[in-house]
Amino acid sequence: MNGRSPLFDRRYAGNALTMKDVLERESKWEVDFAFTLPRLDDLVADSRIEEIPVELTSTYFDTSERDLFAHDLTLRRREGDDESGWQLKIPARDGRVEVTAGLSDALPDELGAIVNGVALGKPLGPVATIHMVRRRHRVLDSDGRVIVEVDDDSVDTIPVDQPDEMLVWREIEVELGPHTDKVPAKLRHRLAAAGARHSPYPSKLSRALPEPSGPPVVVSGAERALYDYMTRQIDLIFAGDLALRRGDEPIHDTRVATRRLRSTLRVFGKLLDRSVIGEIDNELKWYAALLGDVRDCHVQRRRLAAEIRDLPPELVLGPVVARIDATLLARQLPSRNALAEAMDSPRYLRLLATLLTWKTQPPFERRVSGRRLVRRARRARRAASKADRRLVTALRNQRHESMHRARKAAKRARYAAELLEPFGKRIRAKSNIKYYKKIQRILGDYNDSVVSSEFLWRTATATSAARDENGFTYGLLYANETHALEAARRKISAIAGER
Repeated sequence: MNGRSPLFDRRYAGNALTMKDVLERESKWEVDFAFTLPRLDDLVADSRIEEIPVELTSTYFDTSERDLFAHDLTLRRREGDDESGWQLKIPARDGRVEVTAGLSDALPDELGAIVNGVALGKPLGPVATIHMVRRRHRVLDSDGRVIVEVDDDSVDTIPVDQPDEMLVWREIEVELGPHTDKVPAKLRHRLAAAGARHSPYPSKLSRALPEPSGPPVVVSGAERALYDYMTRQIDLIFAGDLALRRGDEPIHDTRVATRRLRSTLRVFGKLLDRSVIGEIDNELKWYAALLGDVRDCHVQRRRLAAEIRDLPPELVLGPVVARIDATLLARQLPSRNALAEAMDSPRYLRLLATLLTWKTQPPFERRVSGRRLVRRARRARRAASKADRRLVTALRNQRHESMHRARKAAKRARYAAELLEPFGKRIRAKSNIKYYKKIQRILGDYNDSVVSSEFLWRTATATSAARDENGFTYGLLYANETHALEAARRKISAIAGER
């Protein structure tokens, strides 16, 4: 572990280093050493070219098992004419986010902390050194803004698996400016006409390192469906780990991934090797609970702040906003700290290590056929029947505890239907997914109203004796939550009646 995680601290406050994030969107093109770069100065009107030669040497860091590389993460120490410093590249929806820190001899604690989960707590060390001579061509508009950057790179490295040989190649790297949506068509056509080809390597490191082992062999469509579904959840859990350590709050998506994985273990447990699964269900439950503690406070702060903003100013009497925010923040911070400590614990890192092994060694007890998977669908149908029964009970007795149990059952029914969608009756599965997702959402809103109303009652009671505070606004907010509860009950009744 390299330092304490900057969990939930988006600006890494208090750290000695200043770190920043940059969204990188680039494409790579293979060329030979006889390639001639085409004309660039007329890609857009009134543009000009800024050409800069630079020489860069990058040392890449990873675990001995290449755990970062397996998750498409790149961590490197770069030295040269410019861009010197530490860089961590993280996959993003539209490209890669580059987290940078100043140049130092040792890996900055803050960067080591961000990748500690993906690295499974293992030490990081150099795995490759790549030297590059780059001719950088920045295409600037009339205001001096970068439209696109075209880098002509001559690269050399000594492969890890062939230490007696040097690997040399040339490539063109095209990086979009912050206000450019895609590579200009004129540039694409000119590169292709000059002999450039889209590179099969997503990064220079992927060309330098040995070929990674491929995914496991799955021999049936049923195995593929089960494997793909579980792998998606595992990838989301790892992505959530990385985002949390960077200071984002992907609490919802990460919790949903843990729930879907737990539902898979429960519904399809007979198809899985119990000796391999072990106590993972309980460990996922433990982690989801930690995430839930943080999520609940965050949701309540956002929810009540929005409700107060919607009130006429004359109805907000006393320091209501400050009191609510301070009270919830006092609960949220210990939950955040508990989550941060748990995410650096051996227990949590063991959980991640086990999940990672499932990507290459699926925990199937024996061959999973479509017939066996569909047979397990009976368990999924029982999950749906159980959800329906719990909803009927909740609507009958109107108890908060019953509504909560109905919501959990609806989640399990939805997740089971998601996994079975490729098999059996697809239309029925889609219908169930839509139905239970709607039930889950409305009962989730119901639960948030329950939590908010209980919090408002306690807060109003605690402040009743304060001289500078007035209970009127708390009572008004409490009444609004009561109305929201009743509205949720009516919606649920209507949806259940249409089933």
